Amino acid sequence: MNLTLLLQLITIFTFLIRLSPPCSSSSPSTKTLILPLKLQAPPPQSGSAPNPSSKLSFRHNVTLTVSLTIGSPPQTVTMVLDTGSELSWLHCKKSPNLNSVFDPLASSSYSPVPCSSPICRTRTRDLPIPASCDTKKLCHATLSYADASSIEGNLASEIFYMGSSPRPGTIFGCMDSGFSSNTEEDSKTTGLIGMNRGSLSFVSQMGFPKFSYCISGRDSSGFLLLGETSFAWLGPLNYTPLVQITDPLPYFDRVAYTVQLEGIRVSNKVLPLPKSAFVPDHTGAGQTMVDSGTQFTFLLGPVYTALRNEFAQQTKGLATVLNDPNFVFQGAMDLCYRIPPTRRSFTDFPGVTLVFQGAEMSVSGDTLLYRVPGMRKGSDSVYCFTFGNSDLLGVEASVIGHHHQHNVWMEFDLAKSRVGLAEVRCDLASQRLGLGPNR
Repeated sequence: MNLTLLLQLITIFTFLIRLSPPCSSSSPSTKTLILPLKLQAPPPQSGSAPNPSSKLSFRHNVTLTVSLTIGSPPQTVTMVLDTGSELSWLHCKKSPNLNSVFDPLASSSYSPVPCSSPICRTRTRDLPIPASCDTKKLCHATLSYADASSIEGNLASEIFYMGSSPRPGTIFGCMDSGFSSNTEEDSKTTGLIGMNRGSLSFVSQMGFPKFSYCISGRDSSGFLLLGETSFAWLGPLNYTPLVQITDPLPYFDRVAYTVQLEGIRVSNKVLPLPKSAFVPDHTGAGQTMVDSGTQFTFLLGPVYTALRNEFAQQTKGLATVLNDPNFVFQGAMDLCYRIPPTRRSFTDFPGVTLVFQGAEMSVSGDTLLYRVPGMRKGSDSVYCFTFGNSDLLGVEASVIGHHHQHNVWMEFDLAKSRVGLAEVRCDLASQRLGLGPNR
């Protein structure tokens, strides 16, 4: 979806695959390819037939990046992993603000996609801006994002490697121009891997029927699994079906992981909102998307206002609200608190439960508030409520971010069009999968 680069400002996960010979780990029905990862900590920020499962451990901070090898001979590239985007792309033209680019001229397997190709004429239909034909009669793609960032270039096919396994003919965008609202963030990566349900997304092209991830709330470690999984120690998942609207609507992203939010509870109190507050309207505006590319959760204005007011009411006496009308954290989070150094946790704060069709997601304790880096009021730190107003971002949708998915097994089942959830200790799950903290 079109939030991705906006939400590079808002954080995601950071990990790098170390390309090494695969080792296997048994599950009841398959052998799993394990690609160990190592952490690259970013500087502090202010604001075919499916293969057996591929298992990746990761750590997250600002962006979730995967380091892959591409081309012939292979070039190493670092790409942001984003479930909210379809087309994967790479920077293909050097510029002063880019530390890493892909050089198509150095690869014998690089092949640009012509305008006449069915790939250009039919498979680009779900891109936000229709593909066009450039002066060389090559398929030209332009991507724009809600933060006014944009990037453009040609579609091409190339060999992508998953571990030591080559995947020839993978379609991506070889981008040579654009505008970024965050050049510092862009300089750390070569591009982006799209993981939504579109036909050109990376997961669709690789042929995986599903993928899962689990993020620890303790040390921000975790793992990503590509493909079928079945573990005796993992309890049953609660599934919520994807909302699917086949008719093209101006504000509805048909290939996003859209779920039906039915209500919200603060502690045991259900917010007094009509069902219509959570349902997309006739234009498609108002869908609720699960997006690993977003750090926090952003709700449509009326829903956010009701949640904000109730949470503020129930936290009276627990913390002092920051009365600064000029401060809105990350442009959309306006409920913040002054927290003295004597407070060590927020376990006494009321929990927030997102109620979906068939499943629930509970947010409690330290996940409710986020410390604003570098901001203090006297001896107090400033913490903000980790729900924001999507209207302030200019986004006609609600987005469930990864911060609220800590210690939740998240399964994206493309084959059955559903998302599965189960509360789990992700650090213990990592150990069961043989992924130690330093792997």
